[in-house]
Amino acid sequence: MLVAVLVISQGVWAQFGKLKGTFDKANDVANKFKDVELTEAEEIKLGENISARVRAKYGVVQDPAVHKYVTLVGTVIVKKSTRSSLPYYFIVLDTDGVNAFAAPGGYVHITRGALALMKNEADLAGVLGHEIAHVTEKHAINAIRNGKLVQMGVNETNVSSNPELFRRLEEAIFKIVMAGYGQKDELDSDEHGLVFSANTGYAADGLGEFLNSLKARNTGSEAKQGLFASHPETDDRLKKLDAIIKSRNLAGGEVLQTRYAANVKYQPVDQVKIAVIAEGTSGVAGGGEKKDEQKKEGEDDGKKKSRFSLSKLTNPTPTSGDTKQSAAVTGSGGTRGVDREREAKGGSNPAAVAVAVSDKDLEDFKKEGKLKA
Repeated sequence: MLVAVLVISQGVWAQFGKLKGTFDKANDVANKFKDVELTEAEEIKLGENISARVRAKYGVVQDPAVHKYVTLVGTVIVKKSTRSSLPYYFIVLDTDGVNAFAAPGGYVHITRGALALMKNEADLAGVLGHEIAHVTEKHAINAIRNGKLVQMGVNETNVSSNPELFRRLEEAIFKIVMAGYGQKDELDSDEHGLVFSANTGYAADGLGEFLNSLKARNTGSEAKQGLFASHPETDDRLKKLDAIIKSRNLAGGEVLQTRYAANVKYQPVDQVKIAVIAEGTSGVAGGGEKKDEQKKEGEDDGKKKSRFSLSKLTNPTPTSGDTKQSAAVTGSGGTRGVDREREAKGGSNPAAVAVAVSDKDLEDFKKEGKLKA
């Protein structure tokens, strides 16, 4: 019996030794990596590249006047945000789809389809505040870090000097920006964005009013579309927004419907009539996502499951006009199951529109709208 016990003990210790060796090796590998850390300059450069890809997908409205108006609204809100020193850019995308995208470093995009659906400047302020909050709270970068989607080696201290690492980061963040953030981040942006716009002097219920317009637009859709595809349930969001307004005494503020109507002339296009890009093809100048990459996965504990991993990253889509313009598909027969808002056909010109806004412009804009200094 004693011999048997000794033999068994030796076997157990041998197995334990092997197991410990496995753990030690795993720890050695883990210790060779660290969380992604970016300088502000690196964050801005990533945002610049991602913005170029978003613009390539949808095109840009070549109207300096509407860009200046949106920039004025966005900039007065930025002044009340927690990262007002960033050089923000506000870009109107040339598509009927209703959507908005925030890339790191201060790049905020909104579609003319979204502008067409809005009723007043408070609606616009609510949506821009929400997108600005994605930037201030670094949601895209935190999603990469928390999800371990891209890891840096201990010797990779400078992202900018490592083209392959920079490419992997850009690809992962681009997919997050296009697919939508997790529900926790969306609710976080709701709260921060509401406070930013309300502190600027806008009616605090602007975001809620726009969500109601989106809700009506999505009535009858077989599946969630555009902003609804990744965002939390609307009724829950509206309740939380109302609670924030009441708890912080943010009622009141400016609506500015007349000024909005004077600057934004777009008319909404019915969701079923939106021309979309054929499945599997790219946008007007590249940057398109395949249909299965836009497909949403299940929710777990209020957080969207990550669909991105280092092994799935591919080469960035060209941002130039190299890719041939794809054909748009109209009618419901050929696009059943397609997210019309997100896969809406874009314009032909991805060039950014230069906008100059002076301090006097901002002061005059605030004074005219009776916004807060």
